[in-house]
Amino acid sequence: MTQTDLEQIKETKLADALSERYLAYAMSTIVARSLPDVRDGLKPVHRRLLFAMRGLKLDPATGFKKCARVVGDVIGKYHPHGDTAVYDAMVRLAQDFAVRYPLVDGQGNFGNIDGDRAAAMRYTEARLTSVAMAIMDGLDDNAVDFDKTYDGTEDEPSVMPAGFPNLLANGSSGIAVGMATNIPPHNVGEVCDALIHLIKHPEADVAKLMDFVLGPDFPTGGLLVESKESLIKTYTTGRGAMKVRAKWEKEELSQGRYQIVITEIPYQVQKSDLIMKIAKLLAEKKLPLLADVRDESAENVRIVLEPKSRSVQPEQLMEHLFKFTDLQVNFNLNMNVLDADHTPRVMSLKEVLQAFLKHREIVLIRRSNYRLDKIRHRMELLQGFILAYLNLDRIIEIIRNEDEPKPIMIEEFSLSEVQAEAILNMRLRSLRKLEEEQLRREFEDLALEKAGLETMLSDEGLRFKKLSEEISLIKKQFGQKTELGARRTVVADAPIDIDVPIEAMVEKEPITVVLSKLGWIRALKGHTNISDLKFKEGDKMKLSLTTYTTDNILFFATNGRFYTLLGDKISGGRGFGEPIRLSIDLPQDADIIAMFVYKPDENLFVASSKGKGFIVAAKDVIAQTRAGKIIMNITDDKAILCTPANGNHVAVIGTNRKMVVFKAEEIPTMARGSGVILQKYAGATLSDVKFFNVEDGLAFPSGNGTRIERDITPWLARRATVGKIPPVGFPRSNKFK
Repeated sequence: MTQTDLEQIKETKLADALSERYLAYAMSTIVARSLPDVRDGLKPVHRRLLFAMRGLKLDPATGFKKCARVVGDVIGKYHPHGDTAVYDAMVRLAQDFAVRYPLVDGQGNFGNIDGDRAAAMRYTEARLTSVAMAIMDGLDDNAVDFDKTYDGTEDEPSVMPAGFPNLLANGSSGIAVGMATNIPPHNVGEVCDALIHLIKHPEADVAKLMDFVLGPDFPTGGLLVESKESLIKTYTTGRGAMKVRAKWEKEELSQGRYQIVITEIPYQVQKSDLIMKIAKLLAEKKLPLLADVRDESAENVRIVLEPKSRSVQPEQLMEHLFKFTDLQVNFNLNMNVLDADHTPRVMSLKEVLQAFLKHREIVLIRRSNYRLDKIRHRMELLQGFILAYLNLDRIIEIIRNEDEPKPIMIEEFSLSEVQAEAILNMRLRSLRKLEEEQLRREFEDLALEKAGLETMLSDEGLRFKKLSEEISLIKKQFGQKTELGARRTVVADAPIDIDVPIEAMVEKEPITVVLSKLGWIRALKGHTNISDLKFKEGDKMKLSLTTYTTDNILFFATNGRFYTLLGDKISGGRGFGEPIRLSIDLPQDADIIAMFVYKPDENLFVASSKGKGFIVAAKDVIAQTRAGKIIMNITDDKAILCTPANGNHVAVIGTNRKMVVFKAEEIPTMARGSGVILQKYAGATLSDVKFFNVEDGLAFPSGNGTRIERDITPWLARRATVGKIPPVGFPRSNKFK
């Protein structure tokens, strides 16, 4: 290393050097790789692919060429990246299940909806489609700027003229550094309608524009199940999620049986993966309504689903599958694009349409000026030709007799350099009277066209009228009335949640649930007599109830939590069952104090040992996880009681053998809390609580029977009072049952 080299070395902090280089990398990824241009909807690799194919004259009217030839031109002239990346981008532009309006017409194996890859580029062939030609229409008319390629030997367009609204029509997706884009494809006919409306009504908002653009139009069809209000919000902000469902139909079979056939699946869902996931869930018994799935697809999608039984409703089965499989997916829209200044930003639907119209206006102006220059040049030549015909003999004489005829012609007839050169280069066969008349007609036609172009360039209204005509032609060529442009995705109303009843998923059978003192639980088949049931040594019966396998069983524990188990999930009656802690996350210092069948419309009363309690709706205590749901806040206390809150009065008794009766309306209904004071104690705790109707009297066990106290006046008071000694004959256990 020389002294000069050493002097050029500059010291810098590693953090600063990394920041500078990472920022350069990030901007390169954002601008030159991942985000599409809002004007033509293309990323650089796609733009270069189309331009290279155009250079190879692969238009729709010509034959195909090997994809390897195209990829070679792209990476050799314009895009110095790996051939695999370029070929993959090319393949996607040809897949009619990936791109709504393909830009490449492929011949050979270009992959399929199952996720199979395309054949190698040496086997496949391709050419451009009419859509691609519309995107590039105007490249020869100075419609856009050209930049030098990476090696400076070629020119490439910085953006396409974009006669076709490609960004919204075909969408785009990509992940950059710190940002991403995900734009769904739309129906180009609807986009054209929105553009024409926006030209006529520039003040139109997104809600109005969405009267034309109904929502995404995916190449694989399906159903868009999202409310209009939600879609308007998504397209106004440029971000949001929308649900896409598979399209299905019911096929009737013999003997009342049926099967469901999936004919369209959500966008970007691979059919083979979808079927494998459904089959896996089926094997794991997580799809109890489904019996079998099979793929009968040929050119069109046909996935057959067999229900478990004839009693299963098709709507219930499909709602269950939509919930647990990719037959329903969320498409997360993120309209993050590069604007005309190559600045990334999230745009609304209106901003995207406005950016396209602005670009098309600039293209129109540039093409018109280019055409005007051509017209002026041609008219100049025509004026010279006409002048030559008027003075044909003198022109011939000058050419025959003079060594340098051009200066003499220019001086004598006031010709321009261009006119004189054109006359000298004119062929003898053109010296006909008919040719002169044609030139005069051509001059007049060009003059008329020139006046029209100049008028249009000076009048914004005429420019936008011309844009409307161009957009109408695109709609006519690719719109809803064409085979390619017919809407594929059905826009449906937002789905209504259909409850799939447990009865449909689990076979309903009677069971008797038994919980022992030591916490062992089992479910005996049928509603059986359990008086002679055996337990482990040192264990005994604690709680029992009769129910069905389809019922939810609620458990209330001393820690104030409710736990939920489906009857079908409780261990069978063989042996002594299994510890309940294997099914729920019950702490070692907590214990189950109540067990009963869940009834959605029921109200429950919970109380703690310190005499506090409240009413809670049963629907608020259902727990979705093993950890249960905390309902009663417990500090230095514990929950001791849970009972249905049925009655207009409440009787409360403590361990001090004092009882108080008050109206049930004095107890509040809460979703969670500590509750209110039921009875005051001094050195005592709550023993029992009973809800009853005052007109029926207060019933309690007495001797060998049941006694009913009709007159409860002596104990009737307000909540939170001390109370009085209970009626004669009240059990010494201080329990109401």
